[in-house]
Amino acid sequence: MAILPFPRRVMSSGLVLLWSCTGLASAQSSDVPGTVLPTVTVSGQAPAPMAVGGWLDVPAAASPLAGRVIDAATLREANVQRLADITRLDASASSAYDAVGYWDGFSVRGYVLDNRLNLRRDGLPISGETSIPLDNKARVEMLKGTSGVQAGTSSPAGLVNVVVARPTARPHRSLRLGWTQNASWLGAVDVSERWGIDGEAGLRVIAAAEHFDPIVRRAEGRRHLLSAAGEWRLSGGTLVEVEGETSRRSQPSVPGFSLLGDALPNAASVDPRINLNNQPWTQPVVLAARTASLRVTHSLSSDWRAVVHAGTQHLRNDDRTAFPYGLYAADYSCDPCDRFSSDGRFSVWEFISDDERRRTDAVDLSLHGRAQLGGLDHDLTVGVQWSRHRARFQQQVFDLAGTGTIDGTAVVPRSGGFLDENTQRREANRALYLRDTVALGERTRAWLGLRHTAIERDAVRTDGTGATHYSQSFTTPWAALSVDLDDRTMVYASAGHGIESDLTPNRARYTNAGRPLPVARSRQTEFGAKHDGPSLGWALTLFDIARPVAADIGVECASDTPGATCTRQRDGEQRHRGAEVDLALQQGPWRVQANAMWLHARRRGSIDASTNGLQPVNVPRRAVKLIGSYAWAGVPGLTVHAAAVHEGDRMVLADNSVRAPGWTRIDAGMAYSHSLGGRPVMWRAGVENVFDRRAWRETPTQYGHVYLFPLAPRTWNASLRVDL
Repeated sequence: MAILPFPRRVMSSGLVLLWSCTGLASAQSSDVPGTVLPTVTVSGQAPAPMAVGGWLDVPAAASPLAGRVIDAATLREANVQRLADITRLDASASSAYDAVGYWDGFSVRGYVLDNRLNLRRDGLPISGETSIPLDNKARVEMLKGTSGVQAGTSSPAGLVNVVVARPTARPHRSLRLGWTQNASWLGAVDVSERWGIDGEAGLRVIAAAEHFDPIVRRAEGRRHLLSAAGEWRLSGGTLVEVEGETSRRSQPSVPGFSLLGDALPNAASVDPRINLNNQPWTQPVVLAARTASLRVTHSLSSDWRAVVHAGTQHLRNDDRTAFPYGLYAADYSCDPCDRFSSDGRFSVWEFISDDERRRTDAVDLSLHGRAQLGGLDHDLTVGVQWSRHRARFQQQVFDLAGTGTIDGTAVVPRSGGFLDENTQRREANRALYLRDTVALGERTRAWLGLRHTAIERDAVRTDGTGATHYSQSFTTPWAALSVDLDDRTMVYASAGHGIESDLTPNRARYTNAGRPLPVARSRQTEFGAKHDGPSLGWALTLFDIARPVAADIGVECASDTPGATCTRQRDGEQRHRGAEVDLALQQGPWRVQANAMWLHARRRGSIDASTNGLQPVNVPRRAVKLIGSYAWAGVPGLTVHAAAVHEGDRMVLADNSVRAPGWTRIDAGMAYSHSLGGRPVMWRAGVENVFDRRAWRETPTQYGHVYLFPLAPRTWNASLRVDL
């Protein structure tokens, strides 16, 4: 398929001025696991670029973008075991249907990260509808806000990019063992070697295996990972990089609790160890993945290089659960439908969708270089990208099994196994993009980005009915102006667009079944200030994001009655305005990283005027994340650390009639590094939720049902790493 002609109109969006600052406290990238200290900017080390922003060689602290780079050592220090655990490191990130045993779910700036569109692996699109292992990742990059110029279509939550660990400069071998209460064990090995006269060839192999026996009952499982990354530096300035990984995770999912009628249950009275997916016939969710990529970088001259990057991801999932959903009678009538009954009863539904297959392929061709045009210096990137995503499913079991209770003791028989049709999907994307940094003066730069995207989408039910097809194209501009106040301080203002494209489900209830909706164009303005000093770093960011909302309008929108008057349409917008503050301090033995977000999120412009001006569900008004460590001078190699996580209250229902209180969790730990027989050894031990605080961690509405997820109880962990 040919790329559509590049649009003639260049961005018409103007810049608006504001203060801001980004998550500067991003740690430096290091392929070899380092110390256990919190993420800081260390003088004398080159900070890692935030490649997910599109300006590949520019670190987060020097770009007019709000984002964060979290290296592998910091992930281990914070005991980040899943991608969603990065919510404990950044105040702008919060849980959003983050269930144990399932794929990750979280939001950024109050908008839910779309697992189909907002995930990247080394910059190429992947599906997040799987378990993404972090054992073989050098760092995780998070771009906050709209990302139309980087991704084309995506939620305005931003982008998360996992960067694969490549061969190290020197040979490296390490062994890592970990334990988490009750009896979860992890073992991992990391081996990197180089060959050739000048070490021009390298290979890195990382393997991990883990057994899960968490505090939550009946959630035992296991996972494994095997990955390899190789590189070969050819004569003539060519670098060839190839890598691949295979992983598998098998574990029962842990669904949330819910409202008891119209009442929010007291979190202190609900045991967070209860797993409502605890029937004798419960099966694990199986998430298997194979991913590989090839990247060739060739230096055309001292100023220009060409990059060819291709990747593929193959997923195979068995999605199974016994989950609580409303209270239904045998004839499928319900009261209530979206929560538990006031006495704590609910319907147990059996869901089985085996052999789900998803495949994502992507190719990116780009040129990067410097040129002088119109008497001004330009840093240019121009490229084209093709991507294709296919999802193939079987019929699914979705049937009523019986009635459960909130104490998790009810045992019900399996359902009758009623089979429901699923939906096969295919999507193809073609994009042409341009990014330019223009030096307007010694300290002033203009940053310009433009992306033109054409999409084609097809869907059909597994029985061959309900086929839909549509195609759309659109252009997403972005621009920023930055001024360096000195060598370490900058201010900037930016404005950009994001795109979400959708169509009405091909169901009988809709008057416009199967038809595409108008493109939903999110708009963002952002102002920032950043300082990147050797011992002090700070950032301030102000942002304003408006996102169009789609809703079902009319009668009989809850059933598939033919001839109903339900219409899927745009219905106003959700506007999020907020401020983010970041601080990174290194003073003698002390290191502190703190960040906070204040968010004013409101619904407006809806046909239902009663919802206008209300706060969206599961969006905290404020959040504060703090990590501090102290290197004990009396015991060389010993570091103690503590962390505090606070998230404010959030709404449980869209009408704002039920509110969940905010909560604060304290974590603590220690690390001790020493040499044993000339080999570096690192011991770690920690406890999360030191005071065993009970609270509702998040309150999402998912699949039309209100869920409550409890804060995990006090949990101990320990690990050992030895360089061999």
